[in-house]
Amino acid sequence: MQNNIDKRVLKVIYSKEELEKRISELALWVNETYANTEGLIIVGLLKGCVPFLAQLIKDVTVDHKLDFMIASSYAGGSKSLGSVKIIMDMAEEISGKDVLIVEDVIDSGITLNKVKEILETRNPKSIRILTLLDKPYRRKVALNADKFGFHAPDEFLVGFGLDYQEEMRNLPYIGIFNKEYL
Repeated sequence: MQNNIDKRVLKVIYSKEELEKRISELALWVNETYANTEGLIIVGLLKGCVPFLAQLIKDVTVDHKLDFMIASSYAGGSKSLGSVKIIMDMAEEISGKDVLIVEDVIDSGITLNKVKEILETRNPKSIRILTLLDKPYRRKVALNADKFGFHAPDEFLVGFGLDYQEEMRNLPYIGIFNKEYL
């Protein structure tokens, strides 16, 4: 695999195989958690969730609807700006429904916390959060995922949905970005 590593990646920390295995385990959690649910809505936070969500729903066996939101506290760079902008809202009505927010990474938690606050005003039956990567040591708000794939290191990560200036999301692995390319 080392020969196929993007030159902007210092080190792969989660291989394609490791990601696939863990995401299958997370899908089992979704199936168990929502086994007796009617009206599950899975909300993907774009753009980073796409590879994770696409892989996840292959193994999700409970009926669900998919919807998406775009919210950002980043401006195409590598640091959270702190203020949150809702760029695209979801289309589905969530009142009385179970909502599962799917995110690629929780870092400061600012963006996701704002999204959760907005969705709570719409009276869902429940809201849970599933993230592929968790960086709890970076939190600026009191927010935790209900389930996560991996505790991620305090590094700038790219691949599998994670980007640098909207690029590198397509890498089939997650790696540490080489800051020489900043």
